[in-house]
Amino acid sequence: MQYIKDYIDKNKQRFLEELFGLIRIPSISSLEENKPDMYRAAEYWKQTMLNAGCDKAEVLESKGNPVTFGQRIIDKNLPTVLVYAHMDVMPVDPLELWKSKPFEPEIRDNKIFARGADDDKGQSFMHAKAFELMVKTNTLPCNVKFIIEGEEEIGSPNLKDFMIKHKEMLAADIILVSDTGMIATDIPSITTGLRGLSYMEVEVTGPNRDLHSGIFGGAVANPANVLAKLIASLTDNDGKITVKGFYDDVIDISKEERAEMSKAPFNENDYKKALDIDELFGEKGYTTNERTGIRPSLDVNGIWSGYIGEGAKTVIPSKAYAKISMRLVPNQDNIKISKLFEEHFLAISPKTVKVKVTALHGGQGYVSPIDMLAYIAAEKAYSEVFGKKPIPTRSGGSIPIIATFEEVLGIKSILMGFGLESDAIHSPNENFPLELFFKGINTIPLFYKYFAELYKTKA
Repeated sequence: MQYIKDYIDKNKQRFLEELFGLIRIPSISSLEENKPDMYRAAEYWKQTMLNAGCDKAEVLESKGNPVTFGQRIIDKNLPTVLVYAHMDVMPVDPLELWKSKPFEPEIRDNKIFARGADDDKGQSFMHAKAFELMVKTNTLPCNVKFIIEGEEEIGSPNLKDFMIKHKEMLAADIILVSDTGMIATDIPSITTGLRGLSYMEVEVTGPNRDLHSGIFGGAVANPANVLAKLIASLTDNDGKITVKGFYDDVIDISKEERAEMSKAPFNENDYKKALDIDELFGEKGYTTNERTGIRPSLDVNGIWSGYIGEGAKTVIPSKAYAKISMRLVPNQDNIKISKLFEEHFLAISPKTVKVKVTALHGGQGYVSPIDMLAYIAAEKAYSEVFGKKPIPTRSGGSIPIIATFEEVLGIKSILMGFGLESDAIHSPNENFPLELFFKGINTIPLFYKYFAELYKTKA
């Protein structure tokens, strides 16, 4: 609609400057040294909400990092949209691979380059500006609430308790989230499913100190060697996970649904070229998109042991560690899977070492029905802005708190993502196309419009 386009065109530069102010705050939730930055980001969001038109906005304490809440209630008889986003970001390591400073946003090739440019500061800021647009043009059709948390990147460990405590405050008809992606710049899609997550750490201990590899080599078990063998055994040659009981609760997707999913465009050669790899690998019998959307997976996220400095130091390390994530499909319970993994890993460990398994965090998977009002409204909004109907997709990623929203608040979520696979979230040189940032601001007000209309018709 023209008034939307006109407002965006008039305020483009200001939108970017305000977003850049948020990005410059190094709100890394996993590092204790950045704790003050979490409060700076929370206060920044508070002021952003007030400036955009919220009746009230406040920074609230959780058992961990702060949460910013804001709202504008125009009529209690109208539906309420609860916008969820997160202000925290991933660490920036390895720093040397960044082409520009990660917390000093830079525009190159019509993209914003910075940590948080997409995940989730860029995408969340679209909602603040879309809300501002509706308020300033007197077109806001329903009530709006915002909840911006500071622990999503570490599994949202304290948000469930926060929700239970503030359940009445968070009451809404739908939760609106932009923390997912689209198939391509010109191929919109709506995420209808998220994989769950079970994130583990394993510690393998051998001798009580690092040993000289010449004097002791061949006489005692090397924890690094043992760990490598244990990890290698967790998947077989067909890409199946070998943890006993792992697949017990996995529901096979019907041939009909797999056929619908297959309509999403995918070019294997382009995929391999973009990743600079010669061959793909995954569970036998499934396509690449199915492997990352409807099937579980197991991956080592980090592994370390012994001497890794410059030159040589001939030691048998006393300890070896690994961090392992398992992405789960919606019917799998992350707590059950964590327990199964622990039991399996301990069972296959040799007596030559001591093994400790710790579950760090996790979350359930989520499925969003394509016949609910919010999906229909989002579909209409995307179609109007992009000129084509969005494709429903299931994401390989996880947003653990989405399932918890439904559990605690009894509210479904609609996942309207605008990011791309090439945005390099969690990696060096994270970026977000300017085109999609502004198209997001264009699309979101239309979602509100159609959702309010559909809600009124249903009522």
